Amino acid sequence: MSTGGVRTGQEAGDQREELVRARLAGARRGRRAALRRADRDGPLALSHGQQQMWFLSRLDPDSWEYSVPVVLRLRGPLDVEALRRGFEALHSRHEILRTRYRLDGAEPVQLIGPPGPFDLPVDDLTDLDDPTERERRALSLAEAEPGRPFDLERDRPLRARLIRLADDDHILAVVLHHVACDEWSVGLLLSELSSLYGEFTAGRPDPLAPVDFQYADYAAWQRSRLADGTLDPQLTYWSEQLAGITPLEVPADRPRPATRSWAGDAVPVTLPAALTERLRALGSAHGATLFTTLLTGYQALLARCTGRTDIPVGTVVSGRGRPELEQLVGYAINTLVLRGRWDGDPSFRTLLDGSRATVLDALDHQEYPFARLVDELQPERDMSRTPLCQVAFTLHQERTEAFRLPGVAAEPLRAPSRVSRFDLTLQLGERVDGSVHGTLEYSTALYDRATAERLARHYVRLLESAAAHPDRALSLLDLLDDTDLAVLAPAPRSFPAPDRCVHEVFEERVAATPDATAVVLGGQRLSYAELDARANRLAHHLRELGAGPDQLVGVSLDRGIDLVPTLIGVLKSGAAYLPLDPEHPADRLAYT
Repeated sequence: MSTGGVRTGQEAGDQREELVRARLAGARRGRRAALRRADRDGPLALSHGQQQMWFLSRLDPDSWEYSVPVVLRLRGPLDVEALRRGFEALHSRHEILRTRYRLDGAEPVQLIGPPGPFDLPVDDLTDLDDPTERERRALSLAEAEPGRPFDLERDRPLRARLIRLADDDHILAVVLHHVACDEWSVGLLLSELSSLYGEFTAGRPDPLAPVDFQYADYAAWQRSRLADGTLDPQLTYWSEQLAGITPLEVPADRPRPATRSWAGDAVPVTLPAALTERLRALGSAHGATLFTTLLTGYQALLARCTGRTDIPVGTVVSGRGRPELEQLVGYAINTLVLRGRWDGDPSFRTLLDGSRATVLDALDHQEYPFARLVDELQPERDMSRTPLCQVAFTLHQERTEAFRLPGVAAEPLRAPSRVSRFDLTLQLGERVDGSVHGTLEYSTALYDRATAERLARHYVRLLESAAAHPDRALSLLDLLDDTDLAVLAPAPRSFPAPDRCVHEVFEERVAATPDATAVVLGGQRLSYAELDARANRLAHHLRELGAGPDQLVGVSLDRGIDLVPTLIGVLKSGAAYLPLDPEHPADRLAYT
C-alpha cells in the first residue's frame, strides 16, 4: 500500500511559483485566449500523455504499474453512506471518472458515461476475535486492492473499498488508473471528498461549484495547440536542449536486461530540518528554490557515480499553468528533462547557478507533451531503458494532508514500492517540522537494496558537505559517512607476515593446503594449487614482456574467477597492478 506524493506542479519545489511563472510566460506570448469546450458531437480524442498511458496499459493489461493507490486508516465514527455519496458526487462532477476507452478505427477515443450510483463495498472483519489476525487480514486486503487490473473499455477508472476493523476503525483503499488522473488530481479529489463528506454528514447538499472545463476539453485544447503551431517554438527549444543526449548508466549490480523490467523497491531518505534549512538558505542566496538545490545535489551525486558531466534527470510539472486548469482532474502532468551540463570540476555553488537557469528555462517551455516530444525527436529505441532520461527526481507535498473528515483521524498507510518507472527515482517531500523525507526508488533488475541504501546515504552526506562548503569542487565533496568509513577503514589488524609480500604469504598457503578450495564463483571452483599454477603462468609471461619492480601492469577485467589469478600473477612478476574499469570508453583506457 502506498500513498505516494501529490502536487507534482513545481514538483519543482513550490507549486505557487510554477503556476505564477507559467501564467506570466503565457501572457508574454499572447496566448491567453479563453478555453472552450470541445465539440461533443464527434469522437473525443485522448491527450498525448493519456494516449501513451492507454497504449502501455494495452501492452500489459494485468500490470498494476499504472494503478494510483491511496490507502488511509480512518479512526473515529465514520458515516459510510456519506462517504459513498461523496464518491458518487465526484463521479457526477468529473467526467473523466466515468470515462471508458475504446478503439475507433486506429485511434482510441473517450466515451463519457452518464452519472450513476457508486458502489463502495465494505469488508467487515469485526467477527474475527483475534485482533492480530484482524489487523493482518485488513492490511492484506488493502494491499491487494491496487493489484486488481482495470479494464479500460468497461471499468470506471476509480474504485474504492472500505475495510471495517471496528465501529470506529476502518481502512479505506482508493485506486485510480493513471489514464484518468495524476498526483495533482488525487490531492484535488481528496480535498473535494472531504468537503462533500462534511456537508453530507450534516444533512446539507453538495457544496461544490460545477466544473466548467472537463478533461475532454483539455485534451482537445492540447491537440489544437499542437496542430496550429502554437507550441512549435517549444519543440525547437527541446530539440536544441536535448541534442546529443546519451543514456545515463549509473553503475549497477547486474547487467541491464534486454527488456526493461518494471519491478522495483524503495529505501528511505531523510534530510534533518537543520540541514534542510541550510540548503534552503544556500539556494535562496542564488535565487533558487529548495527543489533546485536538492536537484543539484542529486545531479552532483550521479556525476560522482558515473564520471560524467552531462546528467539528464526527469521531473514532472502539473500541466496546469492557467487558472482554468487548476481544478482539472485528469492526466495533465508533463515530464521535463533537466539536463545538467558543465566543464571541468566546478564548485557546488557554480552547479547551483547552472541548475537554476536550466529549471527556469524548462518551466518556460513546459507545455510541449513529453510523449509527443519522444515521437518528434525519435531517440534510438531501446527496450531496456526509458527514452531520454533514466533517472528522475521529485519534491512534493503529502497528498493525504488534503483529506480531513469531521471527527475522523486519517493516517496514510505505506508499504514497499513494487514498481520502478526509471532506473532510479528520488522522491522527496517536505514536512511541517522543516525536515525532508522520501524514498530512493530503484529497479530491482539492476540494483541490490544495499546499493540503493548506500546511494541514499551518499546523497545526504554530499548535501551536508555542500551546505558546509559550497565553494568546494565537486570532486572534493564528501560522500562517505561513518558507515562507509567503518567498512573501508576497520580497526587495524596485524598482517600475519609483516616482513613478506602478499603473494609470498599466499604461496605458503598453497604449500600447506594445495587441494583446498581457494576461489568459488557460481559453479566454478579453483583449488589453491590450480590458482597458483595460473598465477605462475601469467607471472612468467609478464616477466618476458618486461614486467618487474617499479613497473605498473594495467588490469581491465570484470569481477570474475579470472581476476584473482591475474592479480596474484602481476604481484609475482614483481610489478604492481593498476585496476582499469572495462566499462570506461576505449579512449580513456588508452590514455590511462
